[in-house]
Amino acid sequence: MIDVTIDSASQDATQAVGSALGPIVTPGDVVILSGDLGAGKTQLTKGLATGLGVSEPVTSPTFNILLVHQGRLPLYHFDLYRIDTAGQLEDLDYWGMLEADGVSVVEWGDRFAEAVPQECVVVTIHVVDDESRSLVLSGRGVRGEELAAAWARACAGLIGVSVSFGASS
Repeated sequence: MIDVTIDSASQDATQAVGSALGPIVTPGDVVILSGDLGAGKTQLTKGLATGLGVSEPVTSPTFNILLVHQGRLPLYHFDLYRIDTAGQLEDLDYWGMLEADGVSVVEWGDRFAEAVPQECVVVTIHVVDDESRSLVLSGRGVRGEELAAAWARACAGLIGVSVSFGASS
């Protein structure tokens, strides 16, 4: 498993990290986001949307559970914060959407272990201070590891961003 830490100095830098992922993702890719309220999950997703060429505003789908945005690929933006049980995922066709023709971003995806697919990138966002964030990327499965590594390389050189690779196991 590959672990990468991406340090972001500002909200703009966090969005730039998300934007760097846009050209890399392919249909069926999944990014699981975790972190405290206000950590930057939606900011990262806004950046990804920009990188995918989404022109409409991107907001947290907390009350809708799922919002779909059209860009180079469809962006399926889930927020599982208000989901009480894993059984409710079936009502959303969660697994079908993850396997669809776009890229899925799942905020609070760590709430249910069964909601984390075998092939994905898990991003844990830590608040460092008011503006700075530390994003830990863990690639799961072959595609997840490839995606995490490619994303980290794409972030190298971004203003306000530093990248470090952890040990692989």
